[in-house]
Amino acid sequence: MEEIVRVDLTQNSHGLAILKLLNDYALDPMGGGAPLSEFVLANLVGRLRDRPTFHGVLAFVDGQPAGLINCFEGFSTFAAQSLLNIHDVVVSKEYRGRGLFKKMYWEVETIAENIGACKLTLEVLEGNAVAQSAYRSVGFSGYELDPEIGQALFWQKKLA
Repeated sequence: MEEIVRVDLTQNSHGLAILKLLNDYALDPMGGGAPLSEFVLANLVGRLRDRPTFHGVLAFVDGQPAGLINCFEGFSTFAAQSLLNIHDVVVSKEYRGRGLFKKMYWEVETIAENIGACKLTLEVLEGNAVAQSAYRSVGFSGYELDPEIGQALFWQKKLA
């Protein structure tokens, strides 16, 4: 039996599911290939609890954690409205091919509509063709203002 639920961080089982699924993702080459640090394992759930802009969706199969989408509210200055950024998408290897991503995604889209978001955003690795295909299947595409200028690039500068 499959169950798609919104994350409730007052439920210990949801916190444990997030840690398990994110660690699965971290171990995958698309997630960096290394386990979550002890610091992250000890602090992530509490810190998510402290963030009112956090929204998450979990998938369970026969009571076992199978998938996760973590999102955070942001703000579009050009639209003067909230946006919802999909920060993590995980479907554990043993549960892939069951359509769990789409089932979780439709719940995320409902959350976005409920908070009045003008758009959903996400980042995807250039070499992750499977994820790109999944995102295209629900309507995502590269961001650009003008095709002659090109698509937006995601950059980072680590501070710690």
